[in-house]
Amino acid sequence: MGVVLALASAACYGLVDFAGGLLSRRVHFAVVTLLGQLGGLFCAVAVALLVPAQSVRAADLLWGALSGAGSAVAMHFLNRGLSRGAMSVVVPVSAVTGVALSVVCGVLFLGDRPTLLAWFGICVTVPALWMVAGGGGTAPTGRLPADGLTASVGVAVQYLGLAQAGPASGLWPVVAGRVAAVLLLLPSARRYRADLRQPAGRLALAALTGAGAALGLILYLWATRRQLLAVAVVLASLYPAVPTVLGLVALREKVTRTQAAGLAGAAVAVVLLSLG
Repeated sequence: MGVVLALASAACYGLVDFAGGLLSRRVHFAVVTLLGQLGGLFCAVAVALLVPAQSVRAADLLWGALSGAGSAVAMHFLNRGLSRGAMSVVVPVSAVTGVALSVVCGVLFLGDRPTLLAWFGICVTVPALWMVAGGGGTAPTGRLPADGLTASVGVAVQYLGLAQAGPASGLWPVVAGRVAAVLLLLPSARRYRADLRQPAGRLALAALTGAGAALGLILYLWATRRQLLAVAVVLASLYPAVPTVLGLVALREKVTRTQAAGLAGAAVAVVLLSLG
């Protein structure tokens, strides 16, 4: 069940990246990110009220808030990179480095002990993610993948922090995380409040992407309670495959041989991690 939940989380994040990447080229990325976190807060509160929590400790909320700070950093810099048109650099760097940091921390500090098959799956996932996202194609002249590297740190903090919240706390750590993210993002978004004068549909889409991201986090949290953190993180981080497939199906884009090999590698990784 943990494998299914983690893959469902990846699907949510992939859809969010696909929509958010397109939207960030029409509305300022800081506004898109803030509206997304507000939408995520609404979604998280609604679901948390439906899921009983036995005992919500202050420590659980603090871990959730730390995770939310990571989410704010990850989405801010990811959307900034996407708004610059550097998807082929930002997405693979953030995904691959985020996976590596999370797995290393899980093994060294949290006592994760993946099986041999799971380790093979993790090793296959890293190059597969890179190839799926285009192999880190040529970035705009003079552009370094700094946005992707910064986003990857946020991704790792988001995943590691949320996994520390106790199961008895229900989904309230996710809510605490959305509150922390909104508070952190509000100052930068206020400078671009003129971008709020957009068609209502665009603003609603920004909020909807945030709700999708919150749902992805909820699914990931449930996965960590049924699966090793290292395995759940790797499976949830397969989200770059979703925009690639959507581009092929919905936008009639051509998939390169590198991307096709990456998708095949991702499928192999899912099988190995499931068996492990």
